[in-house]
Amino acid sequence: MSSNSREAILAAAKRMAQAHGYNGLNFRDLSDEVGIKSASIYYHFPSKADLGAAVARRYWEDTASALESMLAETPDPARCLGRYPEVFRKALAMGNRMCLCSFMAAEYDDLPEAVKREVQAFADVNVAWLRKLLSAAAVVNAGGSEQRARAIFAAVAGAQLIARSHSDIALYDSLIEAYRAAGLMPA
Repeated sequence: MSSNSREAILAAAKRMAQAHGYNGLNFRDLSDEVGIKSASIYYHFPSKADLGAAVARRYWEDTASALESMLAETPDPARCLGRYPEVFRKALAMGNRMCLCSFMAAEYDDLPEAVKREVQAFADVNVAWLRKLLSAAAVVNAGGSEQRARAIFAAVAGAQLIARSHSDIALYDSLIEAYRAAGLMPA
C-alpha cells in the first residue's frame, strides 16, 4: 500500500470527523470515498482508534504548523494574536465544518485513550501558543497568561460551535468582535 493511500484516508477521515466527530468515522464510508477496499484501510490503521488517533495527531500537528507560519508572517505578537480566530474560521468556511479536535472533545467520554491524548495535545498546543504570544505582546503578565490563553481558546472554539449550529459564519465573526470589544482578545 502506498503512502498516497494513507494520505487519502487521513484526508477523508479528517473531513468525516469534522462533520460527524469520532463516532462518525466509518471504514466502509471511508473506503467508498477514497475508492479503496475496507481491508486497505485496515492495512494502514488496524483499528478505528488507530485511525482516530492518527487523524487527531495530524490535525494538531497541522494546526501547530499553521500557527507558527502565522507568527512568521505576522511577527508582531499582538497583531498575530488578532489573527488567531482565522484558524477556526477556516473550518466553518469549508462547508460549515468544526475543528476536528473540538468535535472529538465533545465525545471525550467515548474516545479511546490514544485519541484522548491527541485531542488533549491539540488544546495544549493552542494554549501554549496563545500563552507565548500573550506574554510577548505584554497583554498579561507571565502569571496570568495560562488562564487568559485557556479563556481565549475556549471562547473561539465556542464561537465556532455556535456559528456552526446556525450555519452562519457571520455569527462567528460577530462573536469574535464581541470578544475583542469586551477585552478578552486583543483588537
